[in-house]
Amino acid sequence: MLELNAKPQPPVDVIKDGTDASFPADVIQASQDVPVIVDFWAPWCGPCKTLGPAIEAAVTKAAGRVKLVKIDVDANPAYAGQLRVQSIPTVYAFYQGRPVDGFQGALPPSEINAFVEKIANLASAPEDDGLTEALDAADLMLTEGAATDAAETFAAILQEDPANVRAYAGLVRSYLALNDIDQAEAILNGAPAEISTDPALEALHAQITLLREAADAGPISELQAQVDADPANHQARFDLAVALHANGEVEQAVNELLELFRRDRDWNEGAAKTQLFKIFDARDAKDPIVLTGRRKLSSIIFA
Repeated sequence: MLELNAKPQPPVDVIKDGTDASFPADVIQASQDVPVIVDFWAPWCGPCKTLGPAIEAAVTKAAGRVKLVKIDVDANPAYAGQLRVQSIPTVYAFYQGRPVDGFQGALPPSEINAFVEKIANLASAPEDDGLTEALDAADLMLTEGAATDAAETFAAILQEDPANVRAYAGLVRSYLALNDIDQAEAILNGAPAEISTDPALEALHAQITLLREAADAGPISELQAQVDADPANHQARFDLAVALHANGEVEQAVNELLELFRRDRDWNEGAAKTQLFKIFDARDAKDPIVLTGRRKLSSIIFA
């Protein structure tokens, strides 16, 4: 007998409890195809008890166009730390392996529904006719070293679609490839407000900051000698990390900053952690250096 008032059930695997161990598969990998919302909560959190059922209902209503992963931060602190979750409930939305939106605290059901619908629509958003091919062509130019041609193509695309994140990011990357940091930064700062906080543009902000710091980096050999002579010389170790990163030795730079954070996490107002996040933010979220670095940093924080 059909129960008319039965509660709608989500499709299989659309809502699940996640862990730090399952996060790469449940969130990063799964979000390549379908947007994934992550709800960071804890059993003792009052607002979580309100938000949880509301967001589950909204995800169920989306009928498989978006997934929900619920993570108990008490039992699984690593990714909450990496994502700088300061309070709970905190919600992040991921698409194609990257965080794309989020909020903190309990929201009214209407706002939750609107948020979930917006995230669910990411995977079904139609591409602008002709622009995708042009963007692909410009990306190929940039990859092959034709940065000037790429810049012209990206600029032409922005004439057609002034808020195209991919074109804005491509234009900035083109000028960085031409070693014109000032122009790249000016373009980035001129991005329309509605896309200015997009993760792709935020990553370029971090990259430019690192490039400017690199201009003042000292000789690696001298800085290494200072650290070897006095491992407690925090400034020398920090400067060594900056110099290593400027020289393209990113993994070594991350390791030096992790060691500095392990020795004194509060040195220079937490400069080691801040610098680590600059490096992480400037690189792809799936970069092995980023994934390993975040995991090691979380291990130190929660040790």
